[in-house]
Amino acid sequence: MKILILGAGQVGSSVAAALASENSDITVVDNQPLRLRELSERLDIRTVTGHASLPSVLETAGAGDADLVIAVTSSDEVNLIACQVADALFKTPTKIARLRKSEYLEHPELLRRGGNSVDVAISPEALVCRHVQGLIERPGALQVLDFAQGQVQMVAVRARAGGVLVGEPIKQLRERLPAGMDLRVAAIFRGGRPIIPEPTTQIEPDDEVFFLADRGDIRVIMDTLRPRTKPVRRVLIAGGGNIGVSLAGALEEQFGVKLLERSRDRAKTIAEDLQNTIVLVGDCTDEDLLREENIDQTDVYCALTNDDEANILSAMLAKRMGCPRVIALINRPAYAELVEGDSSIDIAVSPQQVTLGALLTHVRAGNMVRVHSLRRGLAEAIEAVALGDARTSRVVGRALGELELPESANVVGVIRGEKLLIAHSDVIVEPNDHLIVFLLDKRDLPRVEAVFRAGATWF
Repeated sequence: MKILILGAGQVGSSVAAALASENSDITVVDNQPLRLRELSERLDIRTVTGHASLPSVLETAGAGDADLVIAVTSSDEVNLIACQVADALFKTPTKIARLRKSEYLEHPELLRRGGNSVDVAISPEALVCRHVQGLIERPGALQVLDFAQGQVQMVAVRARAGGVLVGEPIKQLRERLPAGMDLRVAAIFRGGRPIIPEPTTQIEPDDEVFFLADRGDIRVIMDTLRPRTKPVRRVLIAGGGNIGVSLAGALEEQFGVKLLERSRDRAKTIAEDLQNTIVLVGDCTDEDLLREENIDQTDVYCALTNDDEANILSAMLAKRMGCPRVIALINRPAYAELVEGDSSIDIAVSPQQVTLGALLTHVRAGNMVRVHSLRRGLAEAIEAVALGDARTSRVVGRALGELELPESANVVGVIRGEKLLIAHSDVIVEPNDHLIVFLLDKRDLPRVEAVFRAGATWF
């Protein structure tokens, strides 16, 4: 596939790195030569310097025979116009635009063909907001991944001493659950290293356990892997940007929410827009201010400013002052790796990784309807559709144990209609089943795609 990426910022660079490893033909356009030089030194890609929405620049970059344009510059307007030019002049089949301003997303008629010709609009702020909201609504979760429109979830938790099943084999987990409840352990990471779970695998303290279950069963299952977490009632959000304000608006009907913003003028505007959120003015690294706002009685602290250093420092400070759970937004991958697993910060949220999963969903073959990028892009959780029939498909009509998947790929569930079937080796795949696959090594992705690709004779 020939892919044209417009913008070599943090998101564009992350997307280029992910797709370059999948043997795609990648060209990156940016108006900053230094960015492009640094990127080309790391990746086997082509770069073009210029303004991303100009027809001449897009022509030089190869828009005429590109299969996909991903417009992720820092300007919504450039992204929209670039997609329009790619559609009108070069007939590019698929155009994806990153849009940060919510007002554009509120008018879908702007994004239809004949408007600005955007096939898919992605808002990183909205994606991060939903991601953090899911973590708050699932106390104790490290990751919450939705499949089948949220009907099924894959959740990652840190196993803690005192959990019912810690120190016991996985096969006993089902025996401890209420009748009619089931799950599948998708993967275990121990000391940062992946373990393919077997029925006899024992769960140890501090293991990072990924499991798949119906949405309504998640809370009970989490309680078997770690001591029950106190329900969330009070949330303090630092940062009055798009993410912080959107998160406060999403949470304020359910929890007691406070939002801390440094700018007095911005705080005044936010207070007028939000209904039930207490808006404070101040610096999130101010220890006295956090103490005055009873940080030790706050259930979750979310550091969501646009300053990585402030987020890290304030989250560590809140943890030291007694807040039981802290979440920090960290843009720089190097910073995220440094704090990952640090006991003073519970969860480091990477906007690039959250956005990357949404983009990959639209880049991959048509039968992959949901992709979640995990472990800094090294692993993935995929929802793939079984297309074709027993004659044309390598999946349909076969038992899960017969699928020719690489060792690093593990089918953990089958969604049939509105029902989740926990994966067992004797489950027979039917047409249009959605298979949830956990891929520990993304280098094996081409082999997974080949298995799910319907034969050329299927119509």
